[in-house]
Amino acid sequence: MTALTDLLDLRGYLILDGAMGTQLFEAGLTAGEAPELWSLENPEEVQAIHRSYVQAGSDILLTNTFGGNRHRLKLHRLQGQVAELNAAAVANARVAADEADRTVLVAGSMGPTGELIEPLGTLSVAETEDAFAEQAAGLAAGGADIIWIETLSDLREVEAAVRGARRTTDLPVVATLSYDTAGRTMMGLTGTEAGTRLAELGIDGIGANCGANIADTEAAIADISAVCGDIPVVSKANAGIPVWKGATLAYDATPEVLAAHAHRTRMAGASLIGACCGSTPVHISMMYRVLAGEIPVPDIDPPEGTRVDQSAIDPDHHRSGRRRRRR
Repeated sequence: MTALTDLLDLRGYLILDGAMGTQLFEAGLTAGEAPELWSLENPEEVQAIHRSYVQAGSDILLTNTFGGNRHRLKLHRLQGQVAELNAAAVANARVAADEADRTVLVAGSMGPTGELIEPLGTLSVAETEDAFAEQAAGLAAGGADIIWIETLSDLREVEAAVRGARRTTDLPVVATLSYDTAGRTMMGLTGTEAGTRLAELGIDGIGANCGANIADTEAAIADISAVCGDIPVVSKANAGIPVWKGATLAYDATPEVLAAHAHRTRMAGASLIGACCGSTPVHISMMYRVLAGEIPVPDIDPPEGTRVDQSAIDPDHHRSGRRRRRR
């Protein structure tokens, strides 16, 4: 048993946090800056973001380390600070988590390297694994409860990240992919293929995050749920689609839209539910309240293209507090 499985068994489902980048830009991050550096230079701001998600109902906080591997940090000449930046980010999340009057877990975020693996690119599988092993070690040293691999599209990169994490830590590992190309990842992977292969790796959570739209994320969740057995399924969709509003780029999904989406994904089998780009603590709060049964599910139809079996939805299921069993 792990802290993740213990908490999931106790509560039936868990609420994840929302976007980190969106909130950092609101706090003053500028384009071209390294978000990860804020964990050292502006720790109070990062802690405040984590704290706002705890107050909104999040049970799991993802660290400010999405680009915390040596290849992404090299763009900012920070490749020599992998361990320091990752440990500092965990420490900031731990402040908010440990202040809570309930158990809140810290998940060490590991995003893609930003490089293509041979033969499409120049990065070898071994180099990819080494980069993730180094980052995972920094996250573990900082006190993370989970290694959270996210927004990947290449199955080989996911496998390398899992191997790297297991090489340097004994923490539970969760992996989510981004479905943004006609219902597939950028590298052509379907939800069924990802769910099947990642289940074989014996990881602790599988799912979808980010992506082109809510419909593609929900379709991927349904496909993954159908093949991954009892492994917890993760849903962390963007807050709709980014649109220009004057000179400002904003996401078009209201808190009500994401709350209705959270209900549908819960009914489709997801038990780790949050949001990604463009989402805020306000979105997470409404998702939390709907799933807890505190307020009614918003009367909003699924987006076009969603493949959720509406006839299978039990409107009282989300109040039961029990984990969904595979049929």
